[in-house]
Amino acid sequence: MALVLRGVLLLALCSLTAHGSDFQLGSKYSGQPAGFDRRPNAGARAASVARRSLPAWLAASPQHRITRRSTEQGDSCNSMQGYEAKLEGNTHRYLFKDLSGSVSLAWVGDGSGVILALTTFQVPFFMLKIGQSRLYRSEDYGKSFEDVTDLINSTFIRSEFGIAISPDNSGKVILTGELSGDRGPKIFLSKDFGENFSPKTLPFEPNSQITYNPENSNVLVALSNSNELWLSEDFGTSWKMLYSLVCLVKWGKNNAIFFSVYYNESSCSDRGTLVLMKTTDYGKTIKTIRKKIYSFGLGGRFLFASVMKDKSTLRAIHVSIDQGETWNIAQLPAVGHEQFYSILSANDEMVFMHVDEPGDTGFGTVYASDDRGTVYSKSLERHLYTSTGGDTDFTNVTSLRGVFITSILAQDNSVQSVVSFDQGGEWVPLRKPVDSKCDSTSMDPDKCSLHIHAAYSIAMKLNVPVLPLTEPNAVGLIIAHGSVGDSVSVMNPDVYVSDDGGYSWIKALEGPHHYAILDSGGLLVAVEHKPNQPIDIVKFSTDEGQCWRQYNFTSVPIFFTGLASEPGALSMNVSIWGYRDSLLSQYWISITIDFKELLTRDCGDEDYVQWLAHSDDLSDPTNGCMLGYKEKFQRLKKDSVCFNGRDYKVINQPTPCTCTFDDFMCDFGYYRQENSSQCIEQPDLEGKDLEFCLHGNEEQLVTSGYRKIPGDKCEGGKTPTRKVVPLRQKCVSDLLDTQETVSSSKSVFIVIVVIIVLLMSIVAGVLFVKKYVCGGRLVCLFLIQTE
Repeated sequence: MALVLRGVLLLALCSLTAHGSDFQLGSKYSGQPAGFDRRPNAGARAASVARRSLPAWLAASPQHRITRRSTEQGDSCNSMQGYEAKLEGNTHRYLFKDLSGSVSLAWVGDGSGVILALTTFQVPFFMLKIGQSRLYRSEDYGKSFEDVTDLINSTFIRSEFGIAISPDNSGKVILTGELSGDRGPKIFLSKDFGENFSPKTLPFEPNSQITYNPENSNVLVALSNSNELWLSEDFGTSWKMLYSLVCLVKWGKNNAIFFSVYYNESSCSDRGTLVLMKTTDYGKTIKTIRKKIYSFGLGGRFLFASVMKDKSTLRAIHVSIDQGETWNIAQLPAVGHEQFYSILSANDEMVFMHVDEPGDTGFGTVYASDDRGTVYSKSLERHLYTSTGGDTDFTNVTSLRGVFITSILAQDNSVQSVVSFDQGGEWVPLRKPVDSKCDSTSMDPDKCSLHIHAAYSIAMKLNVPVLPLTEPNAVGLIIAHGSVGDSVSVMNPDVYVSDDGGYSWIKALEGPHHYAILDSGGLLVAVEHKPNQPIDIVKFSTDEGQCWRQYNFTSVPIFFTGLASEPGALSMNVSIWGYRDSLLSQYWISITIDFKELLTRDCGDEDYVQWLAHSDDLSDPTNGCMLGYKEKFQRLKKDSVCFNGRDYKVINQPTPCTCTFDDFMCDFGYYRQENSSQCIEQPDLEGKDLEFCLHGNEEQLVTSGYRKIPGDKCEGGKTPTRKVVPLRQKCVSDLLDTQETVSSSKSVFIVIVVIIVLLMSIVAGVLFVKKYVCGGRLVCLFLIQTE
């Protein structure tokens, strides 16, 4: 997460989290407008999105959001008295005597309290860059810092990828320095949470961040500026070069390293001619697993390669679920050089893949895979994807399974938000918050819904400071900027909160804010977004955004640059970063507020209530079934002002459901029309046999148009007709390298020919020896006896 101030001052909040892999492979849409609303007139909208009426219980339950409240809302809002004095006693201010232009923060470990702050100052000077950096360390979540620059010998550390934290919370840290004279680039290594560092000179200059093996943090890989792949098995102490001419490297599972290479006479820009290689023994053996690739990506248990078709400018996706040992061709449309693929989200069950439309349309189609990542169905048409660096609004709501939010580009070129609660099976508009009104830009007040501002809005330079926020341990909670109307508005957004995974929303804060989730959702913190204006107020809520209180955290306002909290939403500390501007200087300041003393007691059993996801009616046996089972959670009551704590674990009780129509999505070759839940055959495939090639065998799909959603665990009930019929004939696609996909029948024929040739050679040899060599010798006797 990066926050920019005056184009120079930067606060980078470094954390290692897993995201779905970006698999963008082509030049994207370049005709994007300056604003959101590109419609030539106010005609009717006709976005191609599967729309189904909202669940009846939701439509009839406008007060769904308060079902976890045991007192009146007004009583709860007035219950916390004297909080200002408690917070003032737990507010810690640290002034950095540092004029540097940027600060990078990195949390080391989980719950260790250790933060590293790297400040950098760099200016160009003729052909050189002159700069300095300083390193600070905190052991108390940022309440105080110690200047430890001497641990790195005052070496200039890179600001763009200078800090690398091990993903296993072992306390390992790597700092990457710039070139230092003739001594080469230098790194500093720590195994004790940054308390001590040891310097090492690299035999290469890295061009990106050094990456850890996710299964063994002592093993590192790095790419050099000269496209060499380097490996260290002793945490950076020694290095060996594995391969040259390398474009991209990624860690796989079980210590696998995947990397793409180019030929001597080409370069990394020669897409479609690259080779994908793999090693599982740290370079002792290296295997070519795919040729003629455009790019590759990893997501969940799936390995993807975009491969050029023979004698064509088109390319298609190949997928492997055994780390490149065997491949299948994904049943997705092939794309040209002006198009791209992108992995929107992937786990071990399924993949969401965006396929760009031809031309400068600004949208594409989202396809959802089966559990093999091979057979795909249309999930959402006219999915928005920008040309400004790969910006898409596709958001995985990690606080509730199966929920995704994204944006579509409607037929009139307006941008609209849609949500899926069943892992892409169907998409519907977001519900309009209770008591909200359409904004003044709406053309049709009768079609009002909530529209979420995400990466697209930020790319379009709207006044949206942060992306939507969800956390797995804050069940059902979503915080996002949004607007209410018939499309996304260019006006200043407000902050909206959902406590049930996106079914219902409330307007929580007026205008744009920076926000954070603390204590597993028990505490929300926000700071108003006021560019170039000093601030002194922080806002917080203990009831998921319904009641907000304000705290004046400083007597001298600061220019705000970032809100920082430990990744994982477990901490009770939040840091407000900024600077004070005087006549002669600017100084960084960090103000850390510990809310632990505000919540005076630990939560007990009486503070929690049972909550059924995707429903609010515990008595209805059919309510709450989603993806084949119900989930009941123990959730904090909204008016319980208590401390969940770092040891808090999400408790849920899954119960399987009987299979119904809702457990199925459109099968390969079928799609849903707008305002319909029925799957109909695609016009271009109507009347044709649905055949595809899997593992060298031709298979035919016989389907009524539906298949179970990947990850759905329903049992019994009615199941639509679906079967795969092996056609008992081999298939070899022109998309697969022939030397890697020799059919089994050809292999048997080759083996038989080889055996016959060998036997004939043996017979001829024996006859030759008997005729020209034998004279009663022992060797000839042996040959005769063995005939």
